[in-house]
Amino acid sequence: MNTLRYCFFAVLILSVTLPFVFYAVSLHAQNSLRRLNLSVSSALAEACKSLVEDKVSFLKENALKTSFRESRCTEYVTQNHYITRALSAEEAAFPIAYVMTLHKDFETFERLFRAVYMPQNIYCVHVDAKAPAPFRQAVQHLVGCFPNAFLASRAERVVYGGVSRLRADLHCMRDLLASAVPWRYLLNTCGQDFPLKTNREIVRLLKGLGGKNITPGVLPPPHITARTKYVHREQLYSFFSFMLWTFVRKAPPPHNLTIYFGSAYVAISHPFVEFVLQDQRAVDLLAWSEDTYSPDEHFWVTLNRIPGVPGSMPNASWEGDLKAVKWIDMEESHGGCHGHYVRGICVYGTGDLKWLFNSTCMFANKFELKTYPLTVECLELRHRQRTLSQSEVQVEPSWYF
Repeated sequence: MNTLRYCFFAVLILSVTLPFVFYAVSLHAQNSLRRLNLSVSSALAEACKSLVEDKVSFLKENALKTSFRESRCTEYVTQNHYITRALSAEEAAFPIAYVMTLHKDFETFERLFRAVYMPQNIYCVHVDAKAPAPFRQAVQHLVGCFPNAFLASRAERVVYGGVSRLRADLHCMRDLLASAVPWRYLLNTCGQDFPLKTNREIVRLLKGLGGKNITPGVLPPPHITARTKYVHREQLYSFFSFMLWTFVRKAPPPHNLTIYFGSAYVAISHPFVEFVLQDQRAVDLLAWSEDTYSPDEHFWVTLNRIPGVPGSMPNASWEGDLKAVKWIDMEESHGGCHGHYVRGICVYGTGDLKWLFNSTCMFANKFELKTYPLTVECLELRHRQRTLSQSEVQVEPSWYF
């Protein structure tokens, strides 16, 4: 009888104390993880400071590791420091739509997505239909963890320099217009971009436009005119693709439009996106552009120069500061590339960090996490620190790196 009584009291005591024990262990584990994260981010901060000051860094590998493939969504969002609430009333009232076009390098895209992600925004991700199935599945799994992110409803087999690249953006724009999120502006990015401005800073820059669209560009210089003067055709094969230039001359542009040349990356208002997808001038220009070279570099800027179009800027030029790019033929102005060039564009190395830190642009391009991990992670740590320092809400511990 005494034995039963002792067993009863033992079970009673355990039932009362065990939850507190488990809580204490859990709290201790969380605190230990927090201290570890602080230690890692501090080491990274010191390494980045050394790099910017042209000193040797002691870090060589990724410090801000991600754990996407091993995690369920709830664990992934917390463990990988995603921000889960709008950080200010100003940002909550000004949601942004993102178009993100990808074809490779999941890890670099993951860092871009984590950096630009805010729960009030909306994200459409277009994965090149030629991309390997495991890559597409990884992207689909990732965006599936967020209610305000999705894959484009249609996927293009993208040819570099072809109309398929422009159509990829347009598919996402059509999907985003159908969204219930009341986004104000749309930004298009690619998987090797990275933000240099925080979401709050981007919101303020976009609000300052007063509804105008930023589509940097000018009248085409002589070496560019052949792009729209002659027919170009997409050539798509099993292992490679390219644009074929022909001697067939094109008919003049529809509606007597003046063709401009500019950036494929833009900041455009909600009404302008509606115009692009619905107005006959835009529809006809798209059809005319199907056999031109790199039509995304004349389509947006040409439409935005038409007087009376929503948010148009007929007299604009290259202004806008949308994207920092080091072109191979402009080394005198930017001081050279400390990584390597791909198609004439610098893939940034750690020696480019000081230049990037001093840039006034919203985004920069190009980055490769596997090749130059500290370039991405130094930008990522700096971006997150500035983002959280601007927060008007209580910062969650899991938001810190």
